[in-house]
Amino acid sequence: MKKLLPFFFIICLAAAALAVFSCVSGQAALERVKEQNELFYQNAAQSQRYELPFCSTDKNRQIVQRLGYALCYNEKREQADWVAYTLDASKLEKNANRTNDFREDCEIATGSADLDDYRRSGYDRGHLAPAGDMAYSPQAMSESFLLSNISPQPHAFNEGVWNSLEQHFRSLAKSHEKLYVATGPVFEKPSYPTIGSNKVAVPEFFYKAALIQDGVEFKMEAYIIPASAEKDNYKKYRVSVDQMEKRTGIDFFYLLDDALENKLEASVE
Repeated sequence: MKKLLPFFFIICLAAAALAVFSCVSGQAALERVKEQNELFYQNAAQSQRYELPFCSTDKNRQIVQRLGYALCYNEKREQADWVAYTLDASKLEKNANRTNDFREDCEIATGSADLDDYRRSGYDRGHLAPAGDMAYSPQAMSESFLLSNISPQPHAFNEGVWNSLEQHFRSLAKSHEKLYVATGPVFEKPSYPTIGSNKVAVPEFFYKAALIQDGVEFKMEAYIIPASAEKDNYKKYRVSVDQMEKRTGIDFFYLLDDALENKLEASVE
């Protein structure tokens, strides 16, 4: 059977020998993805993984767990609906250099975006979970360059307001016990321009939110920033998590106690 596979897929399978999913797609693989998604949420419900949003378990989405983050990959958009991770002062200790080893993600059963999609597209390969937040581990750093954790971003946005917001979240992590972070693109229209043969959708907006913990006390910060914002001050784009949920259709921080969740998500303070 493997002899019939294209050489490219054989290489992917070898590289992902220890992965839960392979690059081989098909009905059986998609059914397995659905089962794994459901199991993931069963396990999450037994823990305090507050960073995890709720991901649809339909056939177009797949949850993948990495060392440093989890993500919900959307096959239709060829990028993640969300990437979630935790951040604290210990994770800001640098133990790995930036690798720049951008590559496709062979764990995505339906196939992820690839390097050719971004080549000469006019867009940066913009991190969702930032490489700077993964420098505590060589593995976490390298995995941040998988294209399932990447979205098309204008260069001025990526290097400007988005970078400033990432630095702000690192500052929060230094001054608080722990951050539970969720980030991703915003898609509100039926269709979007795409890049590459895999038709990677180009978002108009990006969001980032954090549940901030100090002992038993919690608060939230959330932002939705237009990709055209470039070097704007990120502070002008602060929103409530309720607003973010309405615009993305995603249920964030759903593992919190309902009363606390409702109170925090309505606030912008």
